[in-house]
Amino acid sequence: MMLDFTYDPKGDALQRLLSRSMADDQAVKETVCKVLAKVKTEGDTALFDFARQFDHVELSALRVTQEEIAEAKRLVDPRLKKAICQAADNITAFHKAELPQAEYLEPMEGIELSRKIVPISSVGLYVPGGTAPLFSTVLMLSLPAKVAGCRSVTLCTPPGKDGTIHPALLFAADLGGVTNIYKCGGAQAIAAMAYGTQTIAPVEKIFGPGNRFVTTAKMLVSETVAIDMPAGPSEVMVIADPTSDPAFVASDFLSQAEHGKDSQSMLVVIGDEKEATAYMQKIERALEKQLSQLPRHEYLLPSLAHSHALAVPSLERCAQVVNAYAPEHLVINLSEPEKLADLVENAGSIFLGPWSCESAGDYASGTNHTLPTRGWARSYSGVSTDSFLKKITIQKLSKAGLEHLSDTIVTMAEGEMLSAHANAVQVRLGKEKK
Repeated sequence: MMLDFTYDPKGDALQRLLSRSMADDQAVKETVCKVLAKVKTEGDTALFDFARQFDHVELSALRVTQEEIAEAKRLVDPRLKKAICQAADNITAFHKAELPQAEYLEPMEGIELSRKIVPISSVGLYVPGGTAPLFSTVLMLSLPAKVAGCRSVTLCTPPGKDGTIHPALLFAADLGGVTNIYKCGGAQAIAAMAYGTQTIAPVEKIFGPGNRFVTTAKMLVSETVAIDMPAGPSEVMVIADPTSDPAFVASDFLSQAEHGKDSQSMLVVIGDEKEATAYMQKIERALEKQLSQLPRHEYLLPSLAHSHALAVPSLERCAQVVNAYAPEHLVINLSEPEKLADLVENAGSIFLGPWSCESAGDYASGTNHTLPTRGWARSYSGVSTDSFLKKITIQKLSKAGLEHLSDTIVTMAEGEMLSAHANAVQVRLGKEKK
């Protein structure tokens, strides 16, 4: 079989199956620390050096010019432009619907409470390069920033060996209202947006997925600048039963595996052992057929090598497995997917039913595809409009309001032995200690 298959694993056996593919993170961290330090001390010079070293390109400038953007818009195929614009419309509509409303409350007479919602003024967006031009990620990051009203939006992405950025990526960035675009990739781009260089101004929050080096860089600079989440290699968990179309299941399984060698796909089949084993044979045939018709085997095959299939006897047991793994993408290919979705607590994004392919969320349905990976869905949400906003609480008390609350405040302050806090109330009400 192409995939290892286990029926109802428990304990350590289940933990091994649900573990992510982990490389030598210490070696990665040491490399990234050197990159961050060099960018912090040498600025643009370091970025040009790293472009030669990692991207194998000699750059004369980091900033993408308006002339380059105009030329890119001319080069993008009209059919692709139309698709990008359709996706942008849906993403914009959904993220506008996510805009929060400011609250107002009077819990007691003379006390007014509210929240002020303001955009983060400057944000940095990282879009990976290398194996594919991820213009969809440009949309997923820039459009929520635009909806939120961020004043300055910086985008960093690695250039090709000819020193250019893919035209569709620049078209999407222009459509998303990106303020500044730079030819800069990898951990060095994260450093530039965190610390600033002679050309690239520092930002207040960094967004975007990336490889282990980029993710490690984001974690390391998070003491200096906010980040959206740890977003590493892509992953998907597909839920099926013996009635699910094997071709549909195989297609979702492969869609994330093609992202990179360190991507991971997981299949969970609900059914008894005999049914699940027979169904897995159908999945194997579907995978083999689709693999024979797909490119990017250099990424698909290594990814499949550390992907797994397992079966469980019940919906409740399946929910336990899902919540333990906390997948970035959860595809529930069942006839009544809501029953399982109701039990799910840990997932980046959920796709319900046989027609909700993972690709829809990746590109054009309107939800965001920048999601927590490696189990971070236990505590992080995916990127949303909310990610680009700050909420500032406001309180306004009248004299009567302070009087109503004074005994409570003074008693609590004295209980914590913080007399100056109590004094701030007593001075106002003429009850300060002499």
